[in-house]
Amino acid sequence: MTFLHRRTVLRAAAGGALAGAAAVGCGPSGGDTGARAAADPSVRATGPPPGPSAASKGPKGGRASRLPAPSSPSGPPLPSLSLAPLPPGLPAQIEHGPRTGKDVALTFHGQGEPKQVTELLGEAERAGARVTVLAVGTWLDAQPQLARRVLDGGHELGNHTMRHLDICSMPAPAASAEITECAERLRRLTGGIGRWFRPSRARRATEQVARLAREAGYPHVLSYDVDSLDFTDPGPEAVRRAVLGAVRPGSVVSLHFGHAGTVAALPAILDGLHRRGLRAVTTTELLT
Repeated sequence: MTFLHRRTVLRAAAGGALAGAAAVGCGPSGGDTGARAAADPSVRATGPPPGPSAASKGPKGGRASRLPAPSSPSGPPLPSLSLAPLPPGLPAQIEHGPRTGKDVALTFHGQGEPKQVTELLGEAERAGARVTVLAVGTWLDAQPQLARRVLDGGHELGNHTMRHLDICSMPAPAASAEITECAERLRRLTGGIGRWFRPSRARRATEQVARLAREAGYPHVLSYDVDSLDFTDPGPEAVRRAVLGAVRPGSVVSLHFGHAGTVAALPAILDGLHRRGLRAVTTTELLT
């Protein structure tokens, strides 16, 4: 894949949502089977990000969808695009990508103060890394401008429920509302619901939650195989050790916005990946 093509894929795959919750991690829960292939409408932001990232000035590309251009909280409307299709045969709940390559996906449960979030994204961009951000809907309501900041940086957005409650213990109507309300926030801000859904307060979705996610337009639940435990605030060195001690090619790493230790640990994590010949990419790029 050429550099220009990779940037186009990254930007086109970035539509969706910023995820996470305030100081609450996601522990293990149930499982699910079955999957269906789909290419979800999404978006790519235009214009430079507020930080000094040259990587955000990627080429325009992708196939225009029929969705009207959504209004952006800052700057011109965001054009709607269709995501590149995923390869067939992916499981309904994805814990990692191919083990034969050199890519890993750093995924962030996205909720936190704007200054801290911008600093973390800037650190990733300076290292040439791209991340996947799974957003809580209430955070999008409070900080809508950060949806654009994430997309402008070439990163990817997904859905981490509306209020970050224990979705796997909810009755079906309430769980469905958690997914669809966040998806609506994403559509309103970006023109698409994003490709990825991650359940709140659970590493894996129950069969019911996975089914509700498919019905909402998310054929795959995004889990992970490396848990940084950064939401427990163990300190930057502990976060670094947790990630680099477990990561390997194809890993999907769980991290969180809203924690100073994570911001402080990120440069060392990215340096450690680089020394091993690994690179941090969006989840879509990891799988395609």
